[in-house]
Amino acid sequence: MDVTPLLILVAASAAVAGAARRTAAVPGPLLLVAAGLGASYVPGVPDYTLDPHIVLPLLLPPLLHSAALGSSYLDLRANLRPVALLSVGYVLFATLAVGWIAYLVVPDLPLTAALVLGAIIAPPDAVAATAIARRVGLPSRMTTVLQGESLVNDATAITAYKVALAAAVGEGATWAGAVGEFALAAVGGLGTGLALMVPLHWLRTRLRDPLLQNTLSLLIPFVAYTAAEEIGASGVLAVVVVALYLGHRSWQVDYATRIQEAAVWRMVTFVLESVVFALIGLQLPVVLRGLGDYGAGEAAWYAVAVLLAVIVMRFVWVLPAGFLPGVLTPRAGDRGPVPGRAVTVIVGWAGMRGVVSLAIAFSVPETVHGGGDFPARNLILFLAFTTVIGTLCVQGLTLAPLTRLLRLPGRDRQAETLQEAQVQYEASEAAGARLDQLLADDRNALPQPLADRLRTVVERRRNAIWERLGAVNETTGESVDDTYRRLLRELIAAEREVFVRLRDERRIDDEMLRRLQRRLDLEEAAVYREAAQ
Repeated sequence: MDVTPLLILVAASAAVAGAARRTAAVPGPLLLVAAGLGASYVPGVPDYTLDPHIVLPLLLPPLLHSAALGSSYLDLRANLRPVALLSVGYVLFATLAVGWIAYLVVPDLPLTAALVLGAIIAPPDAVAATAIARRVGLPSRMTTVLQGESLVNDATAITAYKVALAAAVGEGATWAGAVGEFALAAVGGLGTGLALMVPLHWLRTRLRDPLLQNTLSLLIPFVAYTAAEEIGASGVLAVVVVALYLGHRSWQVDYATRIQEAAVWRMVTFVLESVVFALIGLQLPVVLRGLGDYGAGEAAWYAVAVLLAVIVMRFVWVLPAGFLPGVLTPRAGDRGPVPGRAVTVIVGWAGMRGVVSLAIAFSVPETVHGGGDFPARNLILFLAFTTVIGTLCVQGLTLAPLTRLLRLPGRDRQAETLQEAQVQYEASEAAGARLDQLLADDRNALPQPLADRLRTVVERRRNAIWERLGAVNETTGESVDDTYRRLLRELIAAEREVFVRLRDERRIDDEMLRRLQRRLDLEEAAVYREAAQ
């Protein structure tokens, strides 16, 4: 097996994504899609055909797991109504509405095949929504709603696709069967997640080796997804339920595991997101090859019509919700001066599709029962591709300007820092009181310099966040806290240079250098982490 194309794909995707992180001009997902589109026409570039048997069970679980780990169970529960309306209600509405419009626009397209198309392009993408919302800097409540929608809507869409596909291939789908399919997917997926989350968390807390704990962390999304899919339930829901629980209980595992786990999942997410968006662009030659029966103008008209239907039908579903208090807009008495109509417009516009839609499209069989060809399969694949590209480019590129135009308030960093300082003050007061209790016990007797050092640690934490709000140095433009951290990093760098020099002079060996350097790395990481908050 030649792995060279895979290595080239990963390396090139990471390089493009890394370049995108250094510029604010274009969101990374869009730059990766554009790079994939351009690379698809470069001579010698191999075909990177999306295989649904790889994307759905191997790429989707870790991406969903990572997104759910970073979400808030409490915030999602507080916003359960809008999340459910978007992740379940909207997806079913879009499946029927967009499918019906495609049936009317495309001649000779059977209604069942049109509903298959509707289910394929119904769900906004979890990766696209999270990446672009994070880049745009949407208000926290809106980001929570969009993330919650994208975490669950794939389960609804995949189930709707299975029902529509059964009707299209002649398996005799009925309304009762459709309801049963949805019930099995929802109840089975939730049940599998609920059954696995406590034992998996128990195992995580019992493993004492951070390497073993993080190995388990990488396996968990695949375990949850496979267990649910084996019984015909929704693997997506199982993954999300387990990840939300583990994220909510992450404070119960040891610090080394949390530090390593955060770094591991950041790396995994970066690589997979980069590859996923590049793969979307690379599908263009594969999609175009199958359009022999349709002229370019005819196919383009169908693509524009379906894209407009997807965009308009989201507003048809979302806009009425803007007039219902507590659905997408805050209830009376909720905190935050968020203008309700602006929220509705942004939520309606933030409907980018992604790799899941393409993966489902590639899973459409080529034949139906009885040996005939699946009706308009190549056209369905083309329309799914153009809808994904269209929503990413049109909506993804204009979401930030639209947010600014509507004057939607972003995150209030000053207020967040003030809240963080107040919370840290309470925690430091509790830590100081506990320290006094411990030092009063003769079993914990310490020399006065060491006791003072512990009090200094508590005091430093109490004051650190307040210092970020302090006066700015007129010469450097730094706060007092920034200057402190910069000087501390200079001190660490000076120590590191001495350690390396002593190793080069053979006064210490490499093992001792690594041990000393690790201590400096941990201290520098703590400084960098606090400064980046």
